[in-house]
Amino acid sequence: MKSAITVSLVPEAKGGPFVFWNGLDSACAAAAALGFDAVEIFPRSAEMIGVAEVRLILDRHGLKVAAVGTGAGWVAHKWTLTHADPAVREKARAFIAGIMDAAAALGAPAIIGSMQGKAEGDVTREQALEWLSSALEELGGRAAGHGQVLLYEPLNRYETNLINRLADAAAFTRGLRTKSVRVLADLFHMNIEEADLPAAIREAGSAIGHVHFADSNRRAIGMGHTDAAPVITALREIGYEGYLSAEVLPLPDAGTAARVTMESFRKAGSQT
Repeated sequence: MKSAITVSLVPEAKGGPFVFWNGLDSACAAAAALGFDAVEIFPRSAEMIGVAEVRLILDRHGLKVAAVGTGAGWVAHKWTLTHADPAVREKARAFIAGIMDAAAALGAPAIIGSMQGKAEGDVTREQALEWLSSALEELGGRAAGHGQVLLYEPLNRYETNLINRLADAAAFTRGLRTKSVRVLADLFHMNIEEADLPAAIREAGSAIGHVHFADSNRRAIGMGHTDAAPVITALREIGYEGYLSAEVLPLPDAGTAARVTMESFRKAGSQT
């Protein structure tokens, strides 16, 4: 498995669970110095990702892009794939598609998390899931065209009322016609929703395409009560070879969060 750490380029998301906030180049320098393999980027828009410039930065620091988030569509515009207004749903799809194209040019998948939305008002859960399924079919096909997958992230019950558990997300994505949608297993959300993290990982199996490496309190692994070693053992048992990406709060500061993440990554790997 490979290590990654998050960098946000979205001013409106300040205070969110991203380690680095002060520009991609400085984030990459810090990540490379600590031995990370990649960065996970949270851009404000597709236009903000200058692919040529990002490639130069990555090459300079010897890093890859693990994934690219789409959540700014929700944070900055309140667009979701399950909004009651069809015009808003279309804006959400277009926003995600643009980021997918830029991410693919960098050899990375895109993530759908907060932009999945939720059932509220006149929108029933059944209707919301129908719209979400339709969007994932379309966007999954787009990912396949790029030779990529699309990552769908089940969130905890306080953020969405659609799909919260890993097994349910795996069943949902496996029921799609497209075979290019994978599940993102976020350990923070799982700590809220799952009774047993390793068991949930084993049950989801090959549906898992990405992992957010976060402790129970959304701080760096090692700063809460999550035991990372059994989680990594379970990931190895299902044949997972992707990234463990630190989508965590920059507490007590970004440097410490990054350092503790890397120490925990290495420690857990050596124990299994």
